[in-house]
Amino acid sequence: MFPPSLLSGYAFLSFVGVPTTNLLTMVSKLVAALLHLLAPAVASFGLGGRTGLGAGGPPAALTRLCMSSSPPPPWTPPDLSGRVAVVTGATRGIGKGIALELGAAGCTVYVAGRSSRKSGMSSERPLGEEFTDCTVEGTAEEIDALPGPGRGVPAKMDAGDDRQVSALLEKVREEQGGQLDCIVCSAFTTPPELNDASFRDDFWKQGAPMWDACHGVGLRGAYLACCGAAPLMIETAAGGGGGSRPLMVLISSFGGKSYTFNVAYGVGKAGADRLASDMAVQLSEHGVDTVSLYPGLVQTEGNVEMDRRGEWEAASGGLDLSTGETPRFSGRAVARLLSDPDRMREQSGKVVVVAELAKEDGFTDSDGRSPPSIRSLKFILPNFVFPQIEKESGAPLPAWITDNVPDILLLWSVFSGGPPPTSD
Repeated sequence: MFPPSLLSGYAFLSFVGVPTTNLLTMVSKLVAALLHLLAPAVASFGLGGRTGLGAGGPPAALTRLCMSSSPPPPWTPPDLSGRVAVVTGATRGIGKGIALELGAAGCTVYVAGRSSRKSGMSSERPLGEEFTDCTVEGTAEEIDALPGPGRGVPAKMDAGDDRQVSALLEKVREEQGGQLDCIVCSAFTTPPELNDASFRDDFWKQGAPMWDACHGVGLRGAYLACCGAAPLMIETAAGGGGGSRPLMVLISSFGGKSYTFNVAYGVGKAGADRLASDMAVQLSEHGVDTVSLYPGLVQTEGNVEMDRRGEWEAASGGLDLSTGETPRFSGRAVARLLSDPDRMREQSGKVVVVAELAKEDGFTDSDGRSPPSIRSLKFILPNFVFPQIEKESGAPLPAWITDNVPDILLLWSVFSGGPPPTSD
């Protein structure tokens, strides 16, 4: 429907708070024009309405297009009893959500992170007063408190320290007899002095600190963790451990496909995607799989704290954090993949979008919602296009439009093609 040159890449500049762009304006006007062209057809259904678009209700065809076939069934954790997992960055955010869901499915989870009760909490972002125990011990105890055989093992480790990474994997070898079924590389850091609006600054102003932070832990740390984990996982695949297909998971983002935040961040995420792809080439003959996992907008502790302080709207470009994914949504995606060897083999080396996997496999977030993919019209139109139309028209769009956006995915070539837009 939309020319690629109009849609490519604008969503993420809007996400990080860039002012209205030429590209966004063009898309908004195009959508507005299409909606106004539909107005006569809408009127023929006797819907009438404000702004000439009809407020009474949608045409039946639109309703059929946007209705879900049936609600997903309640989530039941797969049985991963006896499996062993290592999750880095597991004291908070996406890493913690994954550790908890793997524990709920019965895994023994090595909870790896810098923060411990003994050394204190480490974070480049304020986490808020309610998050007082974002430590390896805290996450491990939450796993132990879940029903089932899952167990949490606290493992203080800095993912940017080669010796600490090697020591943890050697500990897993000794304690688990060489078995390792899953490693999730979720650790990530940013320079403390570049953790505000300057996070979106020009690369020549950010220099080495941003590059070293994004790549030292997020990419180099993940690479070395996978280097250390590979021999264990090859042994496990051969039957020395759990006898199943092991899985390496690299936490990436849509920044691997489209400009996001800054140059170093995007290069690092694209590198994580390529790392998963190229490792799969060499690991396939050993029965070990890899994926690059894309969460969406996530309600991490840091984001929730920004929202509490009233900083989220400006920083995110007006996104509604309450509609975002919980960290455990990513955990359910990893648990589902790990429980299905055929699906792992099929997806190995590829990008897996959490929301898209959930829709395909019929599972929901931990709060029962089904958040859309960031490349879905169901995410893009309400967050970016509709607000611009309402701003320019001075009137709200009717509910039959805003409440009935179809969950249609933009092609990756459309989402990522072309240069990013420029500010007005």
